[in-house]
Amino acid sequence: MSAVELFEKQRAAGYNRFVETWIPNYRYFLNLLPKLLLPLKEQKLLVVGCGTGNEIEPLVSVHKNWDITGIDPSPEMIDQARQKLQPYSNVKLIEGVVQNLKDSERYGASTLLLVLHFLKDDGSKLELLQQIAQRLTPGAPLILLDITGDSQQIEGNLNVLRAMIPEDVTTEEIEQRINRIANELHHVSEPRLSELLVQAGFTSPLRFFQSAIYMGWLTTKAG
Repeated sequence: MSAVELFEKQRAAGYNRFVETWIPNYRYFLNLLPKLLLPLKEQKLLVVGCGTGNEIEPLVSVHKNWDITGIDPSPEMIDQARQKLQPYSNVKLIEGVVQNLKDSERYGASTLLLVLHFLKDDGSKLELLQQIAQRLTPGAPLILLDITGDSQQIEGNLNVLRAMIPEDVTTEEIEQRINRIANELHHVSEPRLSELLVQAGFTSPLRFFQSAIYMGWLTTKAG
């Protein structure tokens, strides 16, 4: 697998401001999660790349009886999540990657938000998706949010994103971020994402959300 993307020091400390700035309707998307996962049969949820715990917070606030496991390789992000989620006894936070979880552990749903575009499509994306699929019960939903699109889509949606960035962000910061998205991150097209998910053991995904370059997908564990 490709090197794991770690958020450390200032990058970790400024994560919440960063996602609020660069992902329009980010909070709206997070608030959808409890509704989308409401009909769970097995109320054990795996949050992959949980970061500072942003997606866990609305889930645990609404569904207090769920058993939620969040995992992230960044110790500084996990520390922030622990502080944020300290009041909730049904949340377990693990510093590590999915492969560190027991093979026998099974979950009734999973989320994978803003993770895949850090992994190259050299087998690394597929491996992560397979690792998640192996730990889900048949029919369990997986919700993704990721930068998605072919080169033409990305170019067009980056122009849309420029228009949505708050006015207090400097031109230099915008240009640096746009360049990183276009040339350094590993986004894939919609057909390729669907292909990867099916290969990993999921059903063909449904796109239910889009905010410029960021697309939200819903799929389920096949079988």
